[in-house]
Amino acid sequence: MSDEATWLQTEATLLTEIRNRTSVPVPPVLTSGCHDDVAYMLTAYIDGADLHERFTVFDSAIQRELAQSFGTSLAHLHEAFQFDGYGTLETTSKTLTPRRDDWEAWFREYGHRAVRRLPPVFDPLRSELRELIADSPVESAPPARLYPWDFRPGNALVADKSIAAIVDWEAPLAAPASLSVAKAEYLIADWYVPEPEPLRDAFKTGYESVRPYPSVPTAYHVAAIADSAVDSTGTVTNPQYPELEHHDAVAFHRRALEAAVENDPPSSVKPNSQDTGRP
Repeated sequence: MSDEATWLQTEATLLTEIRNRTSVPVPPVLTSGCHDDVAYMLTAYIDGADLHERFTVFDSAIQRELAQSFGTSLAHLHEAFQFDGYGTLETTSKTLTPRRDDWEAWFREYGHRAVRRLPPVFDPLRSELRELIADSPVESAPPARLYPWDFRPGNALVADKSIAAIVDWEAPLAAPASLSVAKAEYLIADWYVPEPEPLRDAFKTGYESVRPYPSVPTAYHVAAIADSAVDSTGTVTNPQYPELEHHDAVAFHRRALEAAVENDPPSSVKPNSQDTGRP
């Protein structure tokens, strides 16, 4: 089976299992497979607008409700999906199976890879980030849950001021709930508004309505932010909507990393259109 067919089948299996095990809104898979060496997956159409483009249009009360909904959904995913290992999930006999069994080794690789992918403008921070990832204490075998690493408004459809569907479940991972929470907090609470603390509180409230909120080590915050700062092509991602220009986006991520390294609350990270992000 080709790599494309493998990851598409894994995504199709995960979507089906999410619908079977939880109330998290995802599109139903109608069919998937491979034809003439081309992998495919067809899902049902879900009516809704891109939440990335709509999030800042909503008033603060609706934004908090949406953040809370994300928190509730992530907690349901963590309750429904537990694994005996870590890292990339693959479909084996229609079961999702992680590739790795050593959490510390996988996390160090994940964190170092995220830091390594940062462009040269982040060089003043790189050594400190590497040291933090390498030296911070890490649990030897924490409980592994589903890690939907791209769980964000940009992968959600909204209708009638509520989430109609969460899409794009490509390349799911298994990791402790704390790493998943760190990534989601950054992409949901910090990404869009100058004062993210109310959204962070709402996200936490939603999560805690299902299960206890995990404690997040500083190293997990750093790895999650670094992984969010650059896309799969190595391009710096653009927070907010309308999206920040490149220099301001770099500055946004750098401030977040600096705050995490200093072990400050991530809510201290605020956009500043006057900061060019140059070292």
